[in-house]
Amino acid sequence: MANILDYQLSEQQLIQQFLNALDELPDVHAKSLSEHNLGNAQLDAQIDVKAAGKSFVLLVEAKKKAAYPRDVQQAIWQLRKASQDLNPNSKGTILILVSEYFSPGAKKLLQAEKVGYYDSGGSLYLPAPGAYIYIEKPPAKVFERSVRSLFSGRRAHVLHALLIHHQKWFGVHELAELAMVSPATASEVLSELERMDWMISKGKGPRKERKLTEPKALLDAWVKQAKVNPPESMSRYYVPNSKNDALLIRIGEEFSNLDYAVTSEAAAQLYTPFLTNISQVRVKLINSPQSQAAISALGARPVTEGSNLSIIYVESQDDLLFRNQLNNIWLVSPVQAYLDLHRGEGRSTEMAEHLRKEKLGF
Repeated sequence: MANILDYQLSEQQLIQQFLNALDELPDVHAKSLSEHNLGNAQLDAQIDVKAAGKSFVLLVEAKKKAAYPRDVQQAIWQLRKASQDLNPNSKGTILILVSEYFSPGAKKLLQAEKVGYYDSGGSLYLPAPGAYIYIEKPPAKVFERSVRSLFSGRRAHVLHALLIHHQKWFGVHELAELAMVSPATASEVLSELERMDWMISKGKGPRKERKLTEPKALLDAWVKQAKVNPPESMSRYYVPNSKNDALLIRIGEEFSNLDYAVTSEAAAQLYTPFLTNISQVRVKLINSPQSQAAISALGARPVTEGSNLSIIYVESQDDLLFRNQLNNIWLVSPVQAYLDLHRGEGRSTEMAEHLRKEKLGF
């Protein structure tokens, strides 16, 4: 996984980007003071700003690498100390952090502390009295790719395992075995989640263990990423004379010797009933001659519209990790059903939130 802490821009380049972003805003004028005007204060820049007829001063600290909650907490303390060193009686100053990337948790912390921020993707938060500015943009591409990689492939298996067992302490090897990944992959993901302040740890060396403390934040971030992923390819079928309850029973019978799992609305309905009726059954299935024979045994015929059965072909059993059997029917895990529902249509989002409340609990 590309390390999200990698960076390309210097501190001065980041500050110049920030100045340019301010100048591009309507009715905003910004001027950076020379470094010698900062005295002994440990600041990277002081910027005088006029916006909407008001004047204020920005005290800026630049971070060349990605910033997580722990980095931000320390930077806030440094900024406040530098502000006091520069002018103990100063009022009307606004503290600003600039960085190539801020994690979602870091942004949330900065907003709570009323400290502004700017990142190289163009996101801007400026809590100025009478001139409040908030712009949210996607992260720069290098960081967007790195974030995306955390929620894909085998790394996603690690996240899946942690969410299902979010109350459990894990060592690297135990987690790797559960998620069916290498210890190196498990260790990379754990380290990234620690930087995000979503985990706590105890012990050292081979005995070090970690526990997920922010399952809600992790799942929210995964949903956000899932929504921008390309839609899954589906083969659509119509099974005649089969209401959904009957169709699910038949799938359980005909697919009994296959690697499959029902997902989305049908899975959520079995886990936590919500609707009186659903119109679609979606199944994740490993493609094989046996699976094609089972589809034929259902009497399913391919259609372009009016389908009541959709098949999502997956590569291996890894794609069916943590499935559960209920009423002789294999279902994807509640976590996977929740993610898949957020990529659906109609009332799928309502079903997702009902499933989360009743089954996941975070």
